[in-house]
Amino acid sequence: MYLSRFLSLHTLWVTVSSVMQHYPSVWGHYDVCKTQIYTEEGKVWDYMACQPEARDMIKYVKVTLDPPDITCGDPPETFCAMGNPYMCNNECDASTQELAHPPELMFDLEGRHPSTFWQSTTWKDYPKPLHVNITLSWNKTIELTDNIVITFESGRPDQMILEKSLDYGRTWQPYQYYATDCLDAFHMDPKSVRDLSQHTVLEIICTEEYSTGYMTNSKIIHFEIKDRFAFFAGPRLHNMASLYGQLDTTKKLRDFFTITDLRIRLLRPATGEIYVDEQHLARYFYAISDIRVYGRCKCNLHATGCKEENKRLLCECEHNTTGPDCGKCKKNYQGRPWSPGSYLPIPKGTANICIPSISSIGNPPKFDRIWPNISSLEVSKPNQANVCDNELLHCQNGGTCINNVRCQCPPAYTGILCEKLRCEREPGGCGRSAAPLRAAPGPGLRLLLLLPALLAARPARGC
Repeated sequence: MYLSRFLSLHTLWVTVSSVMQHYPSVWGHYDVCKTQIYTEEGKVWDYMACQPEARDMIKYVKVTLDPPDITCGDPPETFCAMGNPYMCNNECDASTQELAHPPELMFDLEGRHPSTFWQSTTWKDYPKPLHVNITLSWNKTIELTDNIVITFESGRPDQMILEKSLDYGRTWQPYQYYATDCLDAFHMDPKSVRDLSQHTVLEIICTEEYSTGYMTNSKIIHFEIKDRFAFFAGPRLHNMASLYGQLDTTKKLRDFFTITDLRIRLLRPATGEIYVDEQHLARYFYAISDIRVYGRCKCNLHATGCKEENKRLLCECEHNTTGPDCGKCKKNYQGRPWSPGSYLPIPKGTANICIPSISSIGNPPKFDRIWPNISSLEVSKPNQANVCDNELLHCQNGGTCINNVRCQCPPAYTGILCEKLRCEREPGGCGRSAAPLRAAPGPGLRLLLLLPALLAARPARGC
């Protein structure tokens, strides 16, 4: 027994360690949904909150552009360099693979030479605005875990808005504004994330720090996720318990880091000057070489896995939950209303598993079939379901419900709900002189009487 328990602990530690290597101090918790423990009843499941590992979500994204014909190359165009309007030797031709710049090149592997990128048409219709909407959709709720990073091949735009949706693109709200001049572009004072605090972390700001400069090392735009985490978890994100506590108790904070879609609104290309040179409009366009979005499938703390099925991400739900986000109980497991898992108490959280419905137990009750697999009903913790209450599970025969955890029975009765005569357990049975058993509970309820047996089970001390 000692050896098997040691091996189980070792396996768990290896699993946790491998997960923590990617985010060493950030996402080490909540990576196991359940584990077996030993109790007086034998091995049972111990449940805990759980969530999938963070990953590069760009692998699963669908991209759409508006207007749809904004990509260069049809017809072919010639582009000029930003710094030198007379150096116009860059060509875009959609019919030639080497010269084409389609949207999928925003998400391919970088490092090739020459670099690959999407590119828009030039600002040939100036002074009409050159507006482009790039929409990234996952058809799944995503929880962001790292900065959103956009790398421009040309100069970073003079004006841009990053927007998010929580309802699959039906409605949008701004995430952050970017401009060379925030006051002029959006009538907002410029700020950076460093100007925020715990109390203002949800504030939508306009920043100028990512909209100036046209050198090689000035191509990147960030939306800072980790800097916002740091307001709660500390500069190096060592105090994740504080962040988890905030996420667990503040829905607005949870929603802030949750998306189904992102939209990049490009409103004005990089000009590099105060005015637009109308004689050389081929200098002005948008080009993006890379977009990075790291996050995890939102599974309401009811899954550690997320799989792609029919080009759609789905949580691999546990805790008797189902749905793309594990957002409801399975059929016949509505013994109490569904609720998401909880990060609290640290570090395991609370699973809030779905429990069997009374109507699903069976008629007549099949004790011999259910009892060997009682752990499969997934009820083990005293705080995860009520043994008795005032609505469904009354204590029988005059018993008193104590803190919803157990029934205090009259001397003549025993059982989980005081449903049995004590004398039935004695040699010879109750005999004719014994008091008659009161009306038995309904057939569905009779089998449910077995479930609370696990609720009283606690991990054994030692072995």
